[in-house]
Amino acid sequence: MRLRGPHPEARRKALRAVATVEVTKGVVVLLAGFGVLSLVHRDVWGIADSLLDFLHIDTDKRYAQVFLDWADTVTDEKLMGIAAVAGAYSILRFVEGYGLWRERAWAEWLALISGCLYLPFEIHDMVVKPNWIRASILLVNLAVVAYMIFLRVQAEKPVYPSSRD
Repeated sequence: MRLRGPHPEARRKALRAVATVEVTKGVVVLLAGFGVLSLVHRDVWGIADSLLDFLHIDTDKRYAQVFLDWADTVTDEKLMGIAAVAGAYSILRFVEGYGLWRERAWAEWLALISGCLYLPFEIHDMVVKPNWIRASILLVNLAVVAYMIFLRVQAEKPVYPSSRD
C-alpha cells in the first residue's frame, strides 16, 4: 500500500480553512492600519487619555503612564509607517490566502515559512505568560505548520507504480 497524501477533497477543505484564517488575519490588520491612519493629524495623547478615562483606568497607574508617555511620542510619520507595515502585511496574507485557496505549492511554502517565523515568539509568550489564548494561537499555528510540512513532504515523494497496477 502506498501513501499518496491526503484525499483531494480533504486537502482542498484543509487548505481553504487555512486560507480563510490567513485572509481574516489580513482583514483585521488592514482595519487596524486604517484605524492608525485615522489618528494622523490628531491629538494622539488626548485620544489615549480619553480612552483610559472611558475604560475607567486610573492615569496615575504605571502602565497607564507608560501608555500616555508613548502616545506623547507618536508622530504622523510613525503612524504612516505603522499603517504602511500593516498594509504590506495584509497584502502578504491576502496573497497567501489566494494561493492556498487555489491550492498552489508556492502558497504552501509561504504558509510553512511564515508560520515557522512566528513559532519562536509564540513559544516565548507561552513560557513568559501562559494562558489559553496564547496556547490556542500556538496550537493552531503548530497545526498549520505541521500540515504544510506534511503536504510538502508528500508532494516531494516519487510515486512508484505498484505491482498490482
